Amino acid sequence: MDVTITPSSVRGEARAPPSKSYTHRAILAAGYADGALVYDPLWSADTRATARAVDLFGGDVTRNRETGHLEVDGFGGRPAVPPDVIDCDNSGTTMRLVTAAAALADGTTVLTGDASLRSRPQGPLLEAIADLGGEADSTRENGQAPLVVTGPIEGGEVSIPGDVSSQYISALLMAGATTDEGIEVDLETELKSAPYVDVTIEVLEAFGIDARHTDDGFAVDGGQFYEATDGEYHVPGDFSSISYLAAAGAVAGDDAVRVRGAYPSAQGDTAIVDILERMGAEIDWHREDGILEVASSDLEGIEVSVEDTPDLLPTIAVLGAVADGDTRITNAEHVRYKETDRVSAMAEELETMGVSTTEADDALTIHGDESTLEGATVDGRDDHRVIMSLAIAALVADGETTITGAEHVDVSFPDFFEVLYELGAKLERHE
Repeated sequence: MDVTITPSSVRGEARAPPSKSYTHRAILAAGYADGALVYDPLWSADTRATARAVDLFGGDVTRNRETGHLEVDGFGGRPAVPPDVIDCDNSGTTMRLVTAAAALADGTTVLTGDASLRSRPQGPLLEAIADLGGEADSTRENGQAPLVVTGPIEGGEVSIPGDVSSQYISALLMAGATTDEGIEVDLETELKSAPYVDVTIEVLEAFGIDARHTDDGFAVDGGQFYEATDGEYHVPGDFSSISYLAAAGAVAGDDAVRVRGAYPSAQGDTAIVDILERMGAEIDWHREDGILEVASSDLEGIEVSVEDTPDLLPTIAVLGAVADGDTRITNAEHVRYKETDRVSAMAEELETMGVSTTEADDALTIHGDESTLEGATVDGRDDHRVIMSLAIAALVADGETTITGAEHVDVSFPDFFEVLYELGAKLERHE
């Protein structure tokens, strides 16, 4: 599907979609438990992949069509050997969390995914599983899927780099709680995307699991049992997705865009509020009510690190294209290992729209003063975050913008274009 967007003003109210990060972890945590009812989950391509994995491990995930809630029957701490290959589709979170879960099974699990996922690094997690007494191999011997994992591991101490993916640590903590010995993770390098581990610890706590920071990394005791409080878990709103709605208000808001469901949490991407404030946006966050209001105003370029917030890079890049002066996005090397190389993708697609950029190995600079956003045909790169950020740029571009492959918003924000339309965006879909 392609989507064509005509310059538009936006206004009104929208509800934040549920958090993809929390939904992944809640589904798997309910799987580790005897079961749980997961309220307000994000039901998307990525989270469906995690649900399929729980099914294959011997659990059952059923979606109530009327309420959208998930009724999960768990596998009680120890997954069964799957009767089939686990297809993680395009979901890196699924592959990493599920790879560690597979190391608990008394037998062999095979995991794969689409072409993009099969190009993403898994080596450090495979090495950690091997160090913990399991077997974990890349079939192509390049640290990438397809993966073959044989367990069970009993726990222990392991060291792992922190600058590739925080999901390795999250995966080991979730699995480690049900091992005999627990797992202690020592970081070999500084941890990037650290708030995502805090999200994991927050979900674990909600399921009765104690995991903690240590002087050298993280640890979780073994012999613990997953059990959700009152048998249920409520998924908070997703600030990665909220960032696009907030950016829409900041660049094209007529009066204001009001986002509901924006409650404080451990999500690192709540940083978008501070980033918009620093850039001069007219923004007001009513934290207790979970309401974020953003209206358009003159923006100024800033320097911002995405070390802990890699998913915000596309949003910040678009804000920089509208802002006066330079917007420099730093500590971004790990953003190259997402669904696509998002640093290059945003540089190249924004340049197609007339924006001047400078790309470095770990940084992207947007030269707002040297740029005039112009409508163009741009490639969504099969990446939900690239697609949604380019849609925000299209709201204020001069002329029509067509985004190809726009159906991939299904990964994290399936009704994104419906929400944008209801806020006043002029858009047309082409199947």
